[in-house]
Amino acid sequence: MREFEKEVEQARGGQKMVWRLKKPAMDRVQELKIAYPNDPDVEKLYQRVRVALMKSKGDYTQIQPEWVAYKLNEENLRRVIAAESQKKWDEFLAAHKDSLIEHPFPAPDSTVVTLDEIKGSFVVLDDVQYPRHQFYGATGEFVACGKPSEGYYFVNIGTRRWVGSYEAVKRFRRSVDTTLAEVEKWKVLGQITDITAEVPQAGEQSGAVQFGWIVTPVALFVPAHVAAWYDEKTPSSSSYAGEEQVEGIKNGWYTVREVPADASPERVMEIFMTAIKEKNFNLYRECIDSARYETEVGEDLIRYHWDRHQERFHSQYVHASFGKAEISVIKGFDESEQNQENFFLDDEQKKTLTKVMGQKIEQAVVESVSYDENGRRIGAPQKHTLTRTNGGRWHVVNYDVRF
Repeated sequence: MREFEKEVEQARGGQKMVWRLKKPAMDRVQELKIAYPNDPDVEKLYQRVRVALMKSKGDYTQIQPEWVAYKLNEENLRRVIAAESQKKWDEFLAAHKDSLIEHPFPAPDSTVVTLDEIKGSFVVLDDVQYPRHQFYGATGEFVACGKPSEGYYFVNIGTRRWVGSYEAVKRFRRSVDTTLAEVEKWKVLGQITDITAEVPQAGEQSGAVQFGWIVTPVALFVPAHVAAWYDEKTPSSSSYAGEEQVEGIKNGWYTVREVPADASPERVMEIFMTAIKEKNFNLYRECIDSARYETEVGEDLIRYHWDRHQERFHSQYVHASFGKAEISVIKGFDESEQNQENFFLDDEQKKTLTKVMGQKIEQAVVESVSYDENGRRIGAPQKHTLTRTNGGRWHVVNYDVRF
């Protein structure tokens, strides 16, 4: 029983998949309780099991409405963009209806229909599975759509028209709708530009060579989510429906807009979390030590971990609380009262040491505990490291750590 209680204590309120002594402890005490129901010592053991058992289930908290407001905001924005996307998709279809192949499958037989007859026609492919059916062929990079019995279309994803459109979708996912990370099926409006022979294996066992019509994308569409397209007139060479509205709508959500210069380490972590939940990338970036994204690789990494944080706050937890920061001086002279050396130094000596030891860098370690939407605590506490230089503002260093 003592060993089980020790296990629970070491978990610090978190949950474990495997408890080494939980079952043996319960078995022993259950046998005793059945055999000696009125024994006071047995009753004490029984009560200890009850307490430890509840603690082993993890800590719980009462979820506050403001903790999950970001989910409602995201859903409302998604609906706005989804409506704009449907309108834009319908406009694309209307603009190309005169040369649109009404029934894509079975695909036109290349032994009967020549390229000259079909080239320039438009087609809507409803089941483009990317990246699942992506493959690198002899003539390019494609996504295969179809099967031998119905014929093939090969969506050309090695062009700007795909890359630009897909980049727009990624911007949408990062700034509006995290659930899009789970989407694998796309609608594609494209133009038939050529024919080729490829083995559309997409990582599976090699099959026979198949003839397929090469389709150059015009627009991508995920119903109830987003429509995106290549747009050479924009700086990013792409757009998604309603993109110009997004920042204006999100600006009304924000509960925090900047990091105060005197913010404590705990407050910086709270702001960092809020920036992620409210999809405020600029504020998220402001919280991070700028040395972490001075290079192009560093910039890519903070965006990658932005996506990871978005996914976690969507599917794993909805809020985190933060413990008291443990602050220490890792470089320079520590003039605080906590430094025992100061007991033996006069003011002049302290000034000398402050000068010769150079700039002071402090480090703060803050622990976070996360909770799911039912208020259940998730996992063990996580440590977050922040630093500040010469008494300046605190910045997050290990921004990639989960909450």
